[in-house]
Amino acid sequence: APSLRNKQCWKFVLVTDPQIKSKLIPFMGYNKLWLGNEYAIAVACGEPDKSGSKRNLPYFMVDVAIAMEHLVLAATALGIGTCWIGAFDEEEIKKLLKIPDHIRIVALSPLGYPAAKESFVGTVAKKVAKSKKRKPLSEVFTYNQWEN
Repeated sequence: APSLRNKQCWKFVLVTDPQIKSKLIPFMGYNKLWLGNEYAIAVACGEPDKSGSKRNLPYFMVDVAIAMEHLVLAATALGIGTCWIGAFDEEEIKKLLKIPDHIRIVALSPLGYPAAKESFVGTVAKKVAKSKKRKPLSEVFTYNQWEN
């Protein structure tokens, strides 16, 4: 994945141990009922001091987000399901996984093969993606210049 000045400030912790996963899951998001049977959970971390800033904004989050999205796309190409998780208890996860204080967790994603039978979560995800509440393309994309 590209990064600011190619500094590659990210590091992923891939949690595969069932005991560690069971301790990690309570610190992830709101509705965790669907978590737990995945093969692994990817924890995307960044080292702010190894990235830099652009226009006075710390860039490590962008660097890590790009790397995480590359992981998501590669997994999808292999038939592996993912779910970007941005709601989590960073301090508790850092303690559990022995992540140093100066490292920041940017996102997590379970990684696993989708169940053969459509799950409740899968059904809900499809409905959300097709929801009329989603903005039309004309509201999120313009040609050549910003338009209201």
